[in-house]
Amino acid sequence: MRKPKKKVGRRPVAYLNESFLESPDARGLRILSEYLEPLSHFRDQKIQDTIVFFGSARITEKGPLAKYYEAARDVARIVTEWSENLENPTHRFVVCSGGGPGIMEAANRGAHDAGGKSIGLNIGLPFEQTPNPYITPELEFEFHYFFMRKFWFAYPAKALVVFPGGFGTLDELFEILTLAQTQKIESRIVIVLYGSEYWKEIVNFEALVKYGTVSQSDLNLFQYADTPADALNILQAFLTKNYLTPEPEPPSEAPEIARSRV
Repeated sequence: MRKPKKKVGRRPVAYLNESFLESPDARGLRILSEYLEPLSHFRDQKIQDTIVFFGSARITEKGPLAKYYEAARDVARIVTEWSENLENPTHRFVVCSGGGPGIMEAANRGAHDAGGKSIGLNIGLPFEQTPNPYITPELEFEFHYFFMRKFWFAYPAKALVVFPGGFGTLDELFEILTLAQTQKIESRIVIVLYGSEYWKEIVNFEALVKYGTVSQSDLNLFQYADTPADALNILQAFLTKNYLTPEPEPPSEAPEIARSRV
């Protein structure tokens, strides 16, 4: 009679079973974890409003487009200084970037210059994109799934500042524009295209209107800025009006009732 094989050890519980968690069957759990982990950190850090910066990873501090690096750093710094001094305790507009080099680094660096928090939503890529050193450590994330990263760009965003960039920047810009156009973003959002010369050459928005593929009113979804001061004015005006100014109370119905009884 054959003896049963000795058990090497008990099978680990499912949530500690690494071979299962890395399998195709656990893909749903991995996706869910990329939603829940950032959510937990945002709650812990009391973050509910972000200003997202998009732009090329190839624009460096000393390259041919260095003026945009410096501008992104300046915009992030002055908007963080403004946010840090708000009296309203429930809204702090925190700088958020893709966490990598270039414009992303400049944005996190500007917030760091101002002594504020900033978020880095990094992504694992075939060519390594390491997190820049200016992200607040508790708010540095590494994503596997592009769509979960995009969710966290869009969900808490109240403003978007887009600097010159390539395919990735265009993809992110048009995704947010589409969500705003179709009202799939629950929050009101302002979109600032920084560097009108670049954007008007790269994307012919007027041609889209000419051919009837978008409406003239769709061009109101974004504004241009060419200096950090311009960008700050646009952001301050929109965020103050939509998030910092108390909405007026609805008028009492008592006078209407009184008139109806006359």
